Amino acid sequence: MRIIVVGAGAVGGVVAANLALAGTPVVAVARGEHARVMRESGLRYESPSGTRTVDVPVATSIREIDVTDDDVFVLGVKSQDTIGVLNDLRASGAADQPVVCMQNGVENERQALRLFPNVYGICVMLPADHLAPGVVRVWTAPSSGLLDVGRYPHGLDELSAQLAATLEAATFGSIPRDDIMSWKYRKLLMNLNNAVEAVCGREGIVGRLGQMVQAEGEAVLAAAGITVVSAEDDLTRRGDALEIQPVGDDLRRAGGSSWQSLRRGTGTIETDYLTGEIVLLGRLHAIPTPANSALQVLASHMARTGEPPASRTVDDVFSSIDAT
Repeated sequence: MRIIVVGAGAVGGVVAANLALAGTPVVAVARGEHARVMRESGLRYESPSGTRTVDVPVATSIREIDVTDDDVFVLGVKSQDTIGVLNDLRASGAADQPVVCMQNGVENERQALRLFPNVYGICVMLPADHLAPGVVRVWTAPSSGLLDVGRYPHGLDELSAQLAATLEAATFGSIPRDDIMSWKYRKLLMNLNNAVEAVCGREGIVGRLGQMVQAEGEAVLAAAGITVVSAEDDLTRRGDALEIQPVGDDLRRAGGSSWQSLRRGTGTIETDYLTGEIVLLGRLHAIPTPANSALQVLASHMARTGEPPASRTVDDVFSSIDAT
């Protein structure tokens, strides 16, 4: 089994590095300056255990790879890039090879299943950063994170177990699950804080705004009849595996994945597939989602205009809510 990690940013880069260090055949697909630096100098991998340079084969497109029947495609791109990646996969000749959505949100698996028959989901619990070309950082050790896996839309098979074992051997906790999407919906509720943090910083998460965002999410998923793993089960699963530890001289993460997108000035942000999922379901089931709707609009505007993260206030968000 060769694993093709498509999107070697924060999560994808950490996974590719650990797979390579564990001796698993792996290829990382990356873009632009990040790919150039990785090819020329290797991938700089920072963790609480220290810093090392990892040599990982790098492609700038799936079309550069000679696809084989033994390949497993693990998607690590943001959700807004999934359709493009899936089309590239099909153009490369991929057909029955497994497509594994190692992504936040719940729409990627559905998009993949439209084009490919063997689709899997991974619930990502992995505090990682990618803020400079050729560099990724993970904040936990000795476990690098939790990556439970299961077939989509449900069920287990031999590959689920094989993937979990491969990830376990590469310093990740991984449990094969027949209800992987129930876990991913719980993670979706947590990811609603991504937009809050990106727009107005961490202080927005702990107050009234954060409470509104979560309450809307819970109400929408209940109205839609979606099964969600309980917060208690999720907390038990995490245990102490995700305790943030210093990396070098840095004591804590600056911000999560959406915050990082604004910091890097990528021009895009994943909010439409996280916060936007709750907004969509709210519209479908006639459940108001004013806080999530306002944050979706603000985050997308900030990404398009190059506005830095946390440059708005909580009052700015409430003003947007009141204006609708």
